[in-house]
Order: sequence, then structure tokens, then C-alpha cells
Amino acid sequence: MFPVTPFDRLRIKWPEVRILVLIASPLLAETAAAEEPPTFLLKFGTYGSGDGQFRYPMGMAVDSAGNVYVADAYNHRIQKFGGSGNFLTKWGTYGSGDGQFNSPFGVAVDSAGNVYVADDDNDRIQKFGGSENFLTKWGTYGSGDGQFIYPPGVAVDSTGNVYVADAYNHRIQKFGGSGNFLTKWGTYGTGDGQFRYPIGVAVDSAGNVYVADESNHRIQKFGGSGNFLTKWGPKGSGDGQFCYAAGVGVDSAGDV
Repeated sequence: MFPVTPFDRLRIKWPEVRILVLIASPLLAETAAAEEPPTFLLKFGTYGSGDGQFRYPMGMAVDSAGNVYVADAYNHRIQKFGGSGNFLTKWGTYGSGDGQFNSPFGVAVDSAGNVYVADDDNDRIQKFGGSENFLTKWGTYGSGDGQFIYPPGVAVDSTGNVYVADAYNHRIQKFGGSGNFLTKWGTYGTGDGQFRYPIGVAVDSAGNVYVADESNHRIQKFGGSGNFLTKWGPKGSGDGQFCYAAGVGVDSAGDV
């Protein structure tokens, strides 16, 4: 049995059933005190299983055209929207077959428009062309190379390499775009390069990898091959502190 963690509660229930879209002010500065707060633009989604409705949406990604992909976890599907929240398409049903999902958590889109889904309770990654066109999958339950135990996060870099937050194995795994295993890093612990339930993962334009190290209440930053660079955020409610950091993203300017 695994210990009960905040990630278990995350997997059981997520309190929001809508997507909020905000935009940061262009008047950005280096210090938080000098930044303008985000401006609210729109929201979309209500509780349900219809088009544009959600049951515990867990992950979101945006492609180069501004389309929004949402991992609608308890509806076991991915939904795609235009940048204004207009419903475009959906795919996925409950199951373990190709194109089916069991609580999809993370979603990422590469520069070619391929969509990667962290199919959490199926312990695998699925790859789709554009929208619902199934291309490939990889991963089974376990701790070997290319295996996962509840992978909640996925990210892709500019060259098409895929990074997976392998939460209960306390590590990050890196793959080629077809699922070929490349490398891995991380063990259970609190030291540099160690993790306690990594949940979110993101990659910047330089290929640096950022990990939301949930139960260590911090973000860790690595080079693309897993070399530790820096970390920040002890547990707390002050500026720069976290309480169970579960997600991370990086913008084009490198802000996290």
C-alpha cells in the first residue's frame, strides 16, 4: 500500500469545474512587487458530461494557434476549445483501449500539434495527431524504465522530447517523441534532485525542466538531461512559499 498523500486527495477530488483564463499585464518587472496583477478575461465550463462541461478537470495545455486542451479527468476524455472558450471537439471514453482513458491528468502539445496525455490510472502516455487521431502509447504499471505508477504530468520540449512526472516512483522520465526511453532522474527524498510525489512538469524554450515537487513544497529546475540547477519554495503561505505545489508552467520570457 502507498501512503496517503495530498496527491491521493488530488486524484480523488478537485473542487473546480471550470477553466479561468487570465492575462498578465505587459507592464512586467523583475520583482513581484512591481508587477501588475493578472486581468480576468473569461471563464467557461460547468459541472457535467456535456460538451464544454467538466468533471474535475486536472490538466490544460495551449497549442501554437491558441487552442486549449483540457484533461477532463472524471469524464475520461480530452476536450478542445478555441481561445475564447468555444467548444471544438472531444475524444476519449472510459477504458484501457487505444484512445480510451482512465482519469487523464496531464496534457501537452508539441510544435507539430501532436497531443500527449498522461493517462494516470492506466499508467501510460498516449499520443494523438492533432485531435482524436491515435498515434501511439507507451508505459505499463511498474518501476522499470518506461514504466509508471500514476503519472500525472507530461511536458514536451521544442525538439519533441517528452518528460513525464512519474509520481509514485518519485522521478522524471524522458522519452523521444515515439516513446523510446532516453533517461530518468530522481529518487525519494528531500535532497537536490530528489522528489516526494512530483506532479507537474514544464519545459522552457532553452530546454530546462521545471518540476512541481508536491510534498516537498517546492519547484526544482534541471537541465534537459536531469542535471540539478536550482530550487525554491519551502512550505508556507508567504511570497515564494508553497503548500503542496501541484502544477508548474513557463512562459516565453522564462517566467515560472
